[in-house]
Amino acid sequence: MLELYHGTTSVCAQKVRLTLAEKGLPWDGHLLELNGDHLTPEYLKINPNGVVPTLVHDGNIVVESTVIMHYLDDLFPDPPLMPRDPLDRARAHLFKKLMDEYIHPACIVYTFATANRARLAGLSPEQRAEQYAKMPLQRQAEYKRAGVEEGIASPAGKESTKSFMKLLKWIKESTENYSWLAGPDYSLADIAATPYMVRLEMLRLARLWDDKPGVAAWWERIKARSSYDTAITKWLRAQDWARYEKMADPWPDVSRNLAAT
Repeated sequence: MLELYHGTTSVCAQKVRLTLAEKGLPWDGHLLELNGDHLTPEYLKINPNGVVPTLVHDGNIVVESTVIMHYLDDLFPDPPLMPRDPLDRARAHLFKKLMDEYIHPACIVYTFATANRARLAGLSPEQRAEQYAKMPLQRQAEYKRAGVEEGIASPAGKESTKSFMKLLKWIKESTENYSWLAGPDYSLADIAATPYMVRLEMLRLARLWDDKPGVAAWWERIKARSSYDTAITKWLRAQDWARYEKMADPWPDVSRNLAAT
């Protein structure tokens, strides 16, 4: 039995749902609203980092989305989601490393500077500090603080813009040779990048690849896969979209960051 603790818009949960969908695996879900329910003593017992997703397989707990993706690919090898060619495999690993080390922090900064800003910005400085202190991963708490209190025009926001442009550059270069990011076949590299492209679209920043037809074509291929609808589209609720619809347009700050670099 596969059980998944996840959130509807969580980029890391989306990665694992995409992997499950590509494998055609049935699973039972425990949906967290991420409004504090991920920091309860009960949840922290299974995931001390207080984040989603968490996979429970026959009673065994597996955390960290990249680790979970590989666990599922190893355990259920058909269809394979890692390239066979060693160089392509290395490329896939590099994409996943890029997501974990650069793009995920950038995503936190952008999201908490925009769609997630209102809830925390409405608190007093002392209340915000208390909220940040509750987060087990203090590095992520700092990304959230920078987004809420300093915005996309901040040094953290400028660095995040550079990271997203690096991702788009990598996608552009990869698709000059292949249809997918790590060779001729769809792989965990494509899965790892997909949720962050979803987030950029939700933030009204798809214009970042208006001048990159290779990126746009790859993105259309991604969205045409049945797994995209199963793992992402069907999970996005009206209340999930509402935060993004109400936020101020981030493009003026993003465009100034781009001009500065």
